[in-house]
Amino acid sequence: MGHGFGGLAKVRGIIFYKLSPFEQKAFAGVISKGFPNTIKRISENFFRVAPPFIMSYIVFTETEKKHELMMRKNPEDYVNDV
Repeated sequence: MGHGFGGLAKVRGIIFYKLSPFEQKAFAGVISKGFPNTIKRISENFFRVAPPFIMSYIVFTETEKKHELMMRKNPEDYVNDV
């Protein structure tokens, strides 16, 4: 059992092509293809993602305002105290 992992079986009929990482261009097409694709994907999903976040923010802030208002004491309750 002196084989390394992945070399335990002999598979016929499958051809593997590999390119050295040193011969690849790491950032090929980032500006010409990647950036426009990112803008397109954001614009396609904006109206699907943004409304729930906006509604959640509005509900949270209004709830916090109401909570702060309800935590305050009513000054009219203490008018006759000495």
